[in-house]
Amino acid sequence: MTYTVDVVVIGGGQAGLAAGYHLRRQGVDFVILDAQSTPGGAWQHTWDSLHLFSPAAFSSLPGWLMPAQRGEEYPDTGHVVEHLSQYEQRYQLPVHRPVRVQAVRRDGRWLQVETDSGNWSARAVVSATGTWWRPFLPAVLGRDVYRGHQLHTVNYRRPADFTGQRVVVVGGGNSGAQIAADLAPHPGIDLTWVTQRPPRFLADDIDGRALFDAATARRKALDEGTVDTGGVASLGDIVAVAPVRAARDAGLLKAEPMFEELTADGVRWSDGTTVRTDTVIWCTGFRPALTHLAPLGLRGPRGHIATEGTRTAGEPRLHLLGYGDWTGPASATLIGVGRTAREMARDVARLVSH
Repeated sequence: MTYTVDVVVIGGGQAGLAAGYHLRRQGVDFVILDAQSTPGGAWQHTWDSLHLFSPAAFSSLPGWLMPAQRGEEYPDTGHVVEHLSQYEQRYQLPVHRPVRVQAVRRDGRWLQVETDSGNWSARAVVSATGTWWRPFLPAVLGRDVYRGHQLHTVNYRRPADFTGQRVVVVGGGNSGAQIAADLAPHPGIDLTWVTQRPPRFLADDIDGRALFDAATARRKALDEGTVDTGGVASLGDIVAVAPVRAARDAGLLKAEPMFEELTADGVRWSDGTTVRTDTVIWCTGFRPALTHLAPLGLRGPRGHIATEGTRTAGEPRLHLLGYGDWTGPASATLIGVGRTAREMARDVARLVSH
């Protein structure tokens, strides 16, 4: 069966909900297709100890401030999931779930969105699938011969799962530092943390508010043709949240340089040093989850899809929302996605009104 609508939004996480809020304000007929069976997007699948970088009031989607969480300055992910669920209900957003989008294709004046539960014909499509569903694993020598357990950030939940193990955490970003800090003080875990370069901790008083301001200032400078401020990357790689500060100050977060290869039972550095290990946790980031767009043939050099704002350069009826700075400053954050969602909705409303 094929349904018809002005706009299909793919993804019901924070970016999809922000898109729905602003499309509703523009009076556009739309649906949100979400592959998850329950509200909350990727926040439902993070590790147990994860908290936001910013207080609730600075972590809000458009239209409604996130309520504070009792006893927590920085909300945990359970609070975020509950808020996203309430946000859907508050604005009566037309979310269909679970619906897995398999492909988007051109069909004359329409875009056809093929799913596992019927197809949709739309005049415009907003892809808001994020990156969580496409974890990146580096091509490290020996990964196929290592006999221990390997998992990515997306699979990590709690230190108790690794009691009695020797664990190597790979990655010098926020997830690597936070997971290493989660494991380091836990009795019975022998931790090695490895990073590509020496860890760059942000100043202890910097949180998500400052990061959003830095990203916004960089985008403004680039738009105005002035000197590139460097944005968030100029400040460092790791937000010194309380658990990270505590582990660092206790001397538990001492990073080793990246190893050269995995062996059958551990890791080996270029100087011949080896460490036996039971588990390697790859905190090595993500790539945009855009395989459903492959039939449109939009990928350029190195697989990148060129955009003008959120609109794709090769298909003006398609917008990408919430994938990071290349689709809007801080657009992969709760507070940052609203601005680009508003601009996207205005553009889409003009398109479908003609």
